[in-house]
Amino acid sequence: MTQNISLTRYLVEQQRVDGLIPSQLRLLLEVVARSCKSISHAVNKGALGGVLGAAESENVQGEIQKKLDIIANEVLIEANEWGGHLAAMASEEMEDIYVVPNRYPQGEYLLLFDPLDGSSNIDVNVSIGTIFSVLKKPDGDAAVGEADFLQAGQHQVAAGYCVYGPQTTLVLTVGNGVAMFTLDREQGSFVLTQENVQIPPDTQEFAINMSNMRHWDTPVQRYVADCLQGADGPRGKDFNMRWIASMVADVHRILTRGGVFLYPWDKREPGKPGKLRLMYEANPMGWLIEQAGGAATTGTQRILDLTPSKLHERVSVILGSKNEVAHIGSYFSKL
Repeated sequence: MTQNISLTRYLVEQQRVDGLIPSQLRLLLEVVARSCKSISHAVNKGALGGVLGAAESENVQGEIQKKLDIIANEVLIEANEWGGHLAAMASEEMEDIYVVPNRYPQGEYLLLFDPLDGSSNIDVNVSIGTIFSVLKKPDGDAAVGEADFLQAGQHQVAAGYCVYGPQTTLVLTVGNGVAMFTLDREQGSFVLTQENVQIPPDTQEFAINMSNMRHWDTPVQRYVADCLQGADGPRGKDFNMRWIASMVADVHRILTRGGVFLYPWDKREPGKPGKLRLMYEANPMGWLIEQAGGAATTGTQRILDLTPSKLHERVSVILGSKNEVAHIGSYFSKL
């Protein structure tokens, strides 16, 4: 464990010592972290806070919202709109972008977030989390619009997530590797607990929703079938399968000990390239995984190379241990 370095100190050193981030980005990330602390408190209260259960509304995706979905979304907007760091925000829970109101100064950054990933786990006390991504507003635009957000993931300037589990852990990259911070509730601050996170390149663990196997494309079916044959099959080794149904929790496990996570295209909705959202989930998680030495693809393309055509674009996701992701890609290349 590193010696009691707070998130604030870590970010100041990234700014002042290493020159990796400007002061406005540092302040923005501190506000996002404070937002995550507030969401963590609401999550931890659970039934005592009256926050469990579904709300009487749907999000832009047509999904029933949980009460905590709405609370988390409001916390992030209210905390970030007035600081002068942002021009606009976009949320998985909102159809349109949220432009910083004229009564507040506008900054040069764009914030995207999935306010509460893994909502189906809220009521059963399983880990959920917040995912966020920061982009730079293109130069020369007088007014911010949706088109400003449509940037490939390789243009992110910061990305991370906060997982609300037995500990509340913030995972962050500003393009200089991946760092993990644990919320010290006595101090009320995030403390650095791991630097330079690295994912083992090889693994014997995969995460996928096996109930959808009959709907997958042939390459994914063949890959999983080969893994299930274990030491007697073509892979020559036994595999474990994990599935939490919370991308934050599954990716956190991969960053901690390796593995691969798959949420592929399936034939139930053939017109959609995948289930997960490119800008709110795949891009930030893909960058974190790459910064930790892993890989993130659709099976045929690097995720961070994709230029979105709309705000809520979906994508197939395969990410994790580098050699295993490459091996999965070989199943696609054989088509």
